[in-house]
Amino acid sequence: MLLKFDDVCLAFGSRPLLDRVSLQVAEGERVCVVGRNGEGKSSLLRLVAGRSPPDDGTVWVKPGARLAMLAQDLDVVEGTRVGEVVRSGLPADAGESWEIGHQIESIQTRLGLDPDREFAELSGGWQRRALLGRALVSDPDILLLDEPTNHLDIEAIEWLEQMMLEFRGALLFVSHDRAFVNRLATRVVELDRGQLSSWPGNYDDFVVKKNLQLQIEVKANAHFDKKLAQEEVWIRRGVEARRTRNEGRVRELKAMREQRRQRRDRIGQAEFALSEANESGKRVFEAEGALVRFAEKTVIRDFSTRIQRGDRIGIVGPNGAGKSTLIKLLLGEVEPQEGKVWRGSRLEIAYYDQQREQLDLAASVFDNVNGGNAFVPIGGENRHVSGYLREFLFRPDQLLTPASALSGGERNRLLLARLFARPANVLVMDEPTNDLDIDTLELLEELVAEFTGTLLLVSHDRAFLDNVVTSLLVLEGDGSVREFVGGWTDWRKWRTAAREQELASQRAAHIPTPTAEASRSSAIPARRAKRLSFKEQREFDELPQRIESLESRKGELEIRVAQPHFYQGTAESIRDSLQQLQQLIEDIDAAYARWAELEALRDAT
Repeated sequence: MLLKFDDVCLAFGSRPLLDRVSLQVAEGERVCVVGRNGEGKSSLLRLVAGRSPPDDGTVWVKPGARLAMLAQDLDVVEGTRVGEVVRSGLPADAGESWEIGHQIESIQTRLGLDPDREFAELSGGWQRRALLGRALVSDPDILLLDEPTNHLDIEAIEWLEQMMLEFRGALLFVSHDRAFVNRLATRVVELDRGQLSSWPGNYDDFVVKKNLQLQIEVKANAHFDKKLAQEEVWIRRGVEARRTRNEGRVRELKAMREQRRQRRDRIGQAEFALSEANESGKRVFEAEGALVRFAEKTVIRDFSTRIQRGDRIGIVGPNGAGKSTLIKLLLGEVEPQEGKVWRGSRLEIAYYDQQREQLDLAASVFDNVNGGNAFVPIGGENRHVSGYLREFLFRPDQLLTPASALSGGERNRLLLARLFARPANVLVMDEPTNDLDIDTLELLEELVAEFTGTLLLVSHDRAFLDNVVTSLLVLEGDGSVREFVGGWTDWRKWRTAAREQELASQRAAHIPTPTAEASRSSAIPARRAKRLSFKEQREFDELPQRIESLESRKGELEIRVAQPHFYQGTAESIRDSLQQLQQLIEDIDAAYARWAELEALRDAT
């Protein structure tokens, strides 16, 4: 056991964030903490890191265990250059060696960090990348990550996933990225109304079981409230209650009142709708041979496309590849140096900017929505701004608060409220999912999926892309833009298959071609020439059975890990089982790769 909470309490003002909770985390576990914005997920991680004490109870970390944390907010750093910031994450006794230097260089390369850049000159997103590098380089026993995928592009997220799958310590992380949680989590812990509940499996498993639990809770609460109401009627009869002298029943009623008082009903879910404008023209955007260059750097070159009414397009690519520039090119905020861009008729555009530049941070929450007007037109009727903002989970006492005082998630919700208060037939969203809790994100996803106008979406959230877009514009990082029909998963499968085919072709190209004399003397046609040795052919024939056996063992182990009593075992047995599961996953991947390699050799001409 590496980490343990015993009856831990933590409150923010009068509101309890943690109410006598218990938690255990063993080596090899990858535990994701989920919950609404403001529930206390980041506060829980700070308790583990020792950055703040609990109000009551104990937080125990195994003596001698190394711990590293990536916080959601930017930390004070040691060092002025990026390389110094990353290196500051090493233990004091690390010293210098080739292995350590290689590890630092590898992490900096995969995160796209320039070690010679001044840390203070970086944007917030790039500073966060450097701090992620600082956390990873220490090779800790316990790694705490608070929204680690924010501001990372998909390639960096997938690299981080693979690195975390290979991580042998305990991982405790907060994330709204459902694909990230599904791939990594061995257990989901939900923080809800001050209580922690543990759910073996990934996020999809958690959703199914949690929905069932909520249905049971609603029925149980309804039954309790009905009984309480009946008892209140009885006690108000007064004379009968005193005459029967049923003191036990009176005591029970008082206990029920206290139980109802302490019960904190689940926080309401954000509810919002997009006010759609009249149809735009059929042609929304069209580009022909467009080129955008900043100084000596070509960001977009030879870009041609036609976007029509109702198209749902995702825009993906590495950070810095030009995704936001592409949107600004289509919207007319950036003009091409070469080529042309046309915009259609009757366009009513709602634009969500990832930098939140559309918010007036000095103005109040109320004034940000509709320029100080008390009413907003939503769905053909005028709604009062205060009631409208309640649907975005803003409390009445927050309406006069300056937007600058809001958290990142609250600013996102305010920007969504501002965005949806305007009729639109073109919805443009640049990284809308950052800082949103999963419940709000899924509601936003449902809303966007039902939008009947034209959608342009920049996002690194793979699940969000898969669920709302039908085609992609993929920026390669060299200025080129590729059009692809399908979602992110479709693109990833196509890209992987294309790369494997290219590698197979390269391997086949290095196989010596038989001489003409050898070909004439052979009774076997050249195409059927033996490409595999006896040993390789036997390995190729046996691989399908080996893969089937590995898959079967993996399935059995996954069933065992998903059982509720699994985490009640010893720390050693939990660690061994999780390590076995990870090893099976790696063995299966290796077996498939070897099978593809041998097949390419066998079929080479």
